[in-house]
Amino acid sequence: MASPAATRTDHATLADLLRILRMRRNLVLVLVLMVVGTSAVVTAILPKWYLGSTQVRVEKPEGEMQLFQNQGASYYDPYFLQDQFKIMQSPKILHPVIGRLDLNRRIGAMVDSPEPLPIDITTQYLVRKMLDLESPRNSSLININVYAQDPQLAADIANDIARIYADDRVAFATSEQREGLNKLRQELEQQERTVSAMRDRVEDLRDELDLAGVDLNASYSDMEIETLRQMQNSLIALRVDAIGRKTRWERFRDIPFEDRLNLVNSQLIADQNIQDLLQAYLLSEQNVTRLRARLGEAHPDLIGAVENQAKIREQLDGQLRGYENALQIAFEEANARVEELERQLGEAKVNQILSARDRLRPFEEAAQRLNDETRLLTTLKLTLRQREIDFQVPLRSIELLGEARPARQASKPSWTINLILALTVGLILGVGVAVGIEYFDTSLRNVAEVESELGVPVVGVIPASTGRDEFDPDDLAATEPFRVLHTNLNLIIPAEQPAALVIVSAGPGEGKSTTVNRLAHAVAQSGHRAVLIDGDMRRPTQHQLGAWLRGPGLSEYLHGDCELDDILQKNVANDLDVIGSGDLTGFSFSLRHAERLKALVAELKTRYERVLFDSPPIIGVSDASILASCMDGALLLIQHRRNPRAMTKRAQQTLASARTEMVGAILNQVPPDSGEDYGYYAHNYAYYRSSDGKRPRGKARRKSAKPNANDSTEDRIEFDESEK
Repeated sequence: MASPAATRTDHATLADLLRILRMRRNLVLVLVLMVVGTSAVVTAILPKWYLGSTQVRVEKPEGEMQLFQNQGASYYDPYFLQDQFKIMQSPKILHPVIGRLDLNRRIGAMVDSPEPLPIDITTQYLVRKMLDLESPRNSSLININVYAQDPQLAADIANDIARIYADDRVAFATSEQREGLNKLRQELEQQERTVSAMRDRVEDLRDELDLAGVDLNASYSDMEIETLRQMQNSLIALRVDAIGRKTRWERFRDIPFEDRLNLVNSQLIADQNIQDLLQAYLLSEQNVTRLRARLGEAHPDLIGAVENQAKIREQLDGQLRGYENALQIAFEEANARVEELERQLGEAKVNQILSARDRLRPFEEAAQRLNDETRLLTTLKLTLRQREIDFQVPLRSIELLGEARPARQASKPSWTINLILALTVGLILGVGVAVGIEYFDTSLRNVAEVESELGVPVVGVIPASTGRDEFDPDDLAATEPFRVLHTNLNLIIPAEQPAALVIVSAGPGEGKSTTVNRLAHAVAQSGHRAVLIDGDMRRPTQHQLGAWLRGPGLSEYLHGDCELDDILQKNVANDLDVIGSGDLTGFSFSLRHAERLKALVAELKTRYERVLFDSPPIIGVSDASILASCMDGALLLIQHRRNPRAMTKRAQQTLASARTEMVGAILNQVPPDSGEDYGYYAHNYAYYRSSDGKRPRGKARRKSAKPNANDSTEDRIEFDESEK
């Protein structure tokens, strides 16, 4: 047999959920208010963080500015902005900001450090807690957001990061040109020294050979001299080419190996294989980042992606090493050509010296070399001037679009977001707790469960009392549930058959004393002769509910101090007779009182049609078992959603052990919105209220000393004409 909880879950509907929430609305509301209140208190206590924000536009450099060469077209790099984010968070940008604004001390004060923080710790705190970089989709804009507890500090940090990053971008964009200019200036200075030395050499030869008046610029038609001149021109061209190749190789060689990836572009390295490998490496890096966010480090897909990235990086590194070797080989080849041409030129000069013009040939060679070196010097000057002009062309790879201003209001914590989240969490928590309580609730909550578990009919469903008004026996709407209870008892026990009944409950505080009191009033109002006996010797309450005498009562009678007529209080309310619990202190039922109690019950049944006993809880107190064993039947009162069903079953077993017939069960304190049971059994109780909402009152009186048992409840009550 499935458990009740499982059965309820299998048949749960949206209507059941709404019923649970309506019934537990106070609990849900309390939890929501607790969560929202806690969130509000925490939000108010948390330190206020102000936002300083500025924006920059960053474009990828179009390429290296080369000698006498136009800039090439740029292309879109999807990973460029991610690299810029890393650069902005790098020490070379943040360390100058930290030093300028004294963030070591100021952030140390924020975290309650007695001394300034180390610069590495300050950098980590700045990156993790204060700096937030973002870029709108499909744009080259970068928003630099800085959060700080001081609005002016937040604005200063954002502005300094933007300025230092802009300076770094400009320096990076012009670094290659500066290196080229410096190299050209060094070559120019060397060439000037060479020309000066050659000029001195020519003058020395002029004096040595007594060639005063010889035109140094004179041209000779001799074929050998013309050949030497052509070879000399070729040598100059080869030297210029060798210098360029050497410069390119040395610059690339001096770049750290880990930074070479940033220089791969179509202008600097015009190698399609390297370009393709770079694109493949960037794609593999993106794939590894995506998989690492979703998978664990030991996942096969992530391991395979990392290995694939390493292989591509290895191939790319090999290609870059090959490119460096190619630059070196090209330089060595150019240098070899220069050396070979110099050797050939030297041989030609030797042959020329051996000619007839041996005396003039050294001077001519010196003059020719001076002329060649002078032309090389002029070429270097023109090249340097061209590079200086190119350097003046601005490379606008970054633009500051604004300046951060101190914020007027705190950005974090956000009251709106926190309260919305708290409200959402509170609702989820409240609904979850309400549903959880409902799911794990093992109490008997409706008529169907009571009748199924106990196997006895439910003879009454008593609605929950607000406790605002005192019970009025003449209020027909308030007494209707007890008249229904009385009518159901008459269907089980004929009205003409006197019966002694005791109302018991599994535990204290379930409302049995109030229920039996109001049932006694309903029985008396219906015209039946009834007597109410307070059998709870430990905590008697009937004299308080009815404002009658507590003793002498049942305890004195059972002790033998009084007789029935001495303890019977007649017509205390609405033709109702009562017997109090008595004034004997420390009295409790025992088996020696059973015979005298049975005699009392037998005597009362000759005088009354209904003998109603109040009793203590049946579990944990022996009085109720002894009292129930002397009755004709017992009514088990069950408070709605109070005790677990195992406790209620134990109370039924205790009655069975006392050999007392369990006539039925009473479901007490049922909220009006607890479900269909209350509405099914008691939704017409309000019929007895007038249309204006006031309670009609009527003084019930007996039509005769002994009403006819076949008369209905309505026939047993008539109202005074003055109150109709």
